[in-house]
Amino acid sequence: MPPPNDRRPGFSRRAQLGIFTGYVAAIAGVIAGVVLIVIAIVDPGSFAFLRRGANEVAAPMGAAGSAARTGSRGFFQRIGDYIDAGNTNAALRREVAAARVQQIRSAAMAEENRRLKALLGVAEASGRPVATTRLVASSSASTRRFAIIGAGSRQGVQIRMPVRGANGLVGRVLEVGPNTARVLLVTDSENVVPVRRASDGVAAFSEGRADGRLRLRLINIGVNPLKRGDVFVTSGSGGIYRPGIPVAQVEELLADGAIARIVSDPAASEFVIVDPVFQELPDPAASPTSIPAPAP
Repeated sequence: MPPPNDRRPGFSRRAQLGIFTGYVAAIAGVIAGVVLIVIAIVDPGSFAFLRRGANEVAAPMGAAGSAARTGSRGFFQRIGDYIDAGNTNAALRREVAAARVQQIRSAAMAEENRRLKALLGVAEASGRPVATTRLVASSSASTRRFAIIGAGSRQGVQIRMPVRGANGLVGRVLEVGPNTARVLLVTDSENVVPVRRASDGVAAFSEGRADGRLRLRLINIGVNPLKRGDVFVTSGSGGIYRPGIPVAQVEELLADGAIARIVSDPAASEFVIVDPVFQELPDPAASPTSIPAPAP
C-alpha cells in the first residue's frame, strides 16, 4: 500500500517546532548573507580584521604544509638523482674525454700557429723568400747530415740557396729535383759558414761536427774572447747567407774557439724557408757605370 501524500508532522509539537526553527534559521541566514554582502560592497575594509585573523590562524598550518611539500619533494628528488647517477656520471665522463681531446687539438694548433708566425717573422725580416715548404726528412745518426725539403726547381729553388727555420739557419741547398731538394745541414762536416758574434762582431767560421753540434774557429788567433751563451749569426761574407741569421750558441770553450749547439734544430723544424743567395759584393765582371761630366 503506497504511503499517503500528507506530509504534515501530525500532532507532534516537537516536529512542528523543528520545522519552524529550520525555516527561521534559513531565512535569517539568507538575510545575514545579504547584509554582509551589502556591507562588503559599501565598505570593503570592514572585514579586514576577520581576514587578518583567519590568516594568522591558517599561517602555521600553511607553513607546516609547505615544509612537508618541500621535504617530500627533496626526498623524491634525491631518490631520482641516485637512480640517475649512473647515467649522469657516464655523460660527464664522455664530456671530460671530449674536452681533453679538444684541449690536445687546441694545444697542437697553438704550437703550429706559433711556428708559422715565427716563420712569417723570418720571411718579413729577410725579404721575399723563394719558397716556404715542409722539411720532409733529415738525418740524425749518420756521419753526413742532409735533409729533404718539399720544394724544387719548379718552385724556383736553386743550388746554394740558404735554408732556414723559424729560429735560425738550417743549411744550404745541395741538389735540386723537380719538386724536392737536398739540403746540406750546418751540422755536416763539409759545411763551413762564416759567422760573427752577435754582440760585438767577433769573426769566426762554423764547421759541422756530424754530432748535432758545431765547431767555432776564430779568425784572429790569440786570447779567446768567447763566453758560454754567446750567440753567433751569419756575417754575410762569401755572398751566400744574408747577414744576421742566428746559427749557434756557445756551450764549451776551446783554445781557438768553442763548441756550440745549433739554434735551429732540423728535427724540430716542420716548415722551412728557402731564401735567394745573398750577394754582398758587386759582380767584378760588370762594367762601372759612367758618370756624366757636369755641365759648364
